[in-house]
Amino acid sequence: MAYDKNRRPGGKSRRKVCAFCAEKVDYIDYKDTAKLRRYVSERAKILPRRVTGTCAKHQRMVTTAVKRARYMSLMPYIND
Repeated sequence: MAYDKNRRPGGKSRRKVCAFCAEKVDYIDYKDTAKLRRYVSERAKILPRRVTGTCAKHQRMVTTAVKRARYMSLMPYIND
């Protein structure tokens, strides 16, 4: 097995912390597209929790906010 510099010594990796929980966010605004773009891939797909590190509650809010922003034409459905 090759050496992986992203792994911590001892084998345990650090748990990702939800950015919204750290900021104590109650509601994710669909009009804030700059914040929502961090949770969308370059192909305009919503990134999963295991990649972004958000908790389940805020991931559901991110998903609905991205879908609302797409419906209001603030964000694209697909990127070519």
